[in-house]
Amino acid sequence: MQKIMFNDRYGLTDAVIDYIKNNTRRIEGGEQFQRAATSAEDFTYEEATGCIVMCCQGIEIFRHKCRYKVGEVVAVAQSYYHAFSPRCDIPVYGADRTPGWRNKLFVRADLMPHQICITGIKSERLQSISHDDAMREGIYMDGGDDSYMPHYFYDYPNNPSEGFDTPREAFAALVDKVYGRGTWDRNPWVVVYEFELVK
Repeated sequence: MQKIMFNDRYGLTDAVIDYIKNNTRRIEGGEQFQRAATSAEDFTYEEATGCIVMCCQGIEIFRHKCRYKVGEVVAVAQSYYHAFSPRCDIPVYGADRTPGWRNKLFVRADLMPHQICITGIKSERLQSISHDDAMREGIYMDGGDDSYMPHYFYDYPNNPSEGFDTPREAFAALVDKVYGRGTWDRNPWVVVYEFELVK
């Protein structure tokens, strides 16, 4: 079983576990992927091989092997500390001496308490995201009140933001936090993984 990592600093792992996030956009494949995707006219996900096939005028120009496949169950990576220490029913004797105690990069996928199943894969430009898909990326709306209109947010500790007017604006700000300033404006091609929490 593979594992997948979501950004803890901006609350994305918690958003997956809380059923708020069920889409993730990943910049994969490097410069060759970006050039081929820009030239392609047609994108097809080939379930048998787990590849996105890019074609131009009916001719295959590039084949990108996706990190995950449709139907694959993937462990949601969490440090052992976050996954187990708050739960008193699971013993963690000596676990604080392992590299994965505080760093989820080093955890074993089969020990993770949460898993997702990949339900769909596609490729598109980052800015092609719809309002609905932005909500599926972990953006949420507050209720507003008599004085203030509802605003859209993404969660992280001490967030100074006063919210955004649309889910896409909130997602654009989140992308620049996670991938670095200017990523939204560069508008790279991304692989979109749709998933559902299964455990």
